[in-house]
Amino acid sequence: MSMRADSNDPAGEHSGAGTGEACDEHEPDVGALAALLASSERVVALTGAGVSVPSGIPDFRSPDSGLWNTVDPMDVATIDAFHRDTKGFWDFYRPRLDMVRQKRPNAAHEALVELERRGRCDAVITQNIDGLHQAAGSTGVVEVHGSIGTSSCTSCGATWTLDETESLFGDDGIATCTRCSGKVKPDVVLFGELLPAGAMERARDLAARADLLLCAGSSLEVYPVAELPALTHEGGGRIAVVTQGSTPYDEVADVRVTGDVATALPSAVSEL
Repeated sequence: MSMRADSNDPAGEHSGAGTGEACDEHEPDVGALAALLASSERVVALTGAGVSVPSGIPDFRSPDSGLWNTVDPMDVATIDAFHRDTKGFWDFYRPRLDMVRQKRPNAAHEALVELERRGRCDAVITQNIDGLHQAAGSTGVVEVHGSIGTSSCTSCGATWTLDETESLFGDDGIATCTRCSGKVKPDVVLFGELLPAGAMERARDLAARADLLLCAGSSLEVYPVAELPALTHEGGGRIAVVTQGSTPYDEVADVRVTGDVATALPSAVSEL
């Protein structure tokens, strides 16, 4: 099946899901989530923008704060826009490089690391591109929308780290390859680009084998990632949803927690 970013959000941050009023530490649904985690052997986490919002990284689609409220993604976040107006593309993305460089993991990221440390989380599938799961200490991270942590030349394939990329910008505001003078692009999936086939294959396999898919901070509406909970459900696994706002999987979820993921996830882990 062809997998293109036309049906995804670049940078993986697609909604404000996951933020809101803090959950009470003893909220019944949090206790139910803890019990579900305790009774599961193959837990896989699926995370979206809501997990990074508490770290100060804005999402794209929130009505008040989403980035797409001020800029048309078709003007700055497609592969065609990158080639058509490379300066305009970098005018949008370069500040995001600086912003991500300054951000740190929050309690939601740390809760998933603790689950892994306890042997209760096999992997984290993330739509986010900020690298905060790895910065927190998660080791089995599958980045289905790429990563802003590196940039690569679109001509020769040379790659630079997030910090090194800044040195590639000239007076024209465009990052240029030091080897072949080609155009350099962040290694995120833009609209119109194929999703990384290996990452998606790994994500589908993890979801199909999981006996619990822990969906955190995602509206579960952006395909093809939104199909992953269905794979878990069809395979006899259970689904837990921790996010603000409704999702298409609320009716089949075994546990549904509404609230701040940076409060709900640590609370559930603390009850294990």
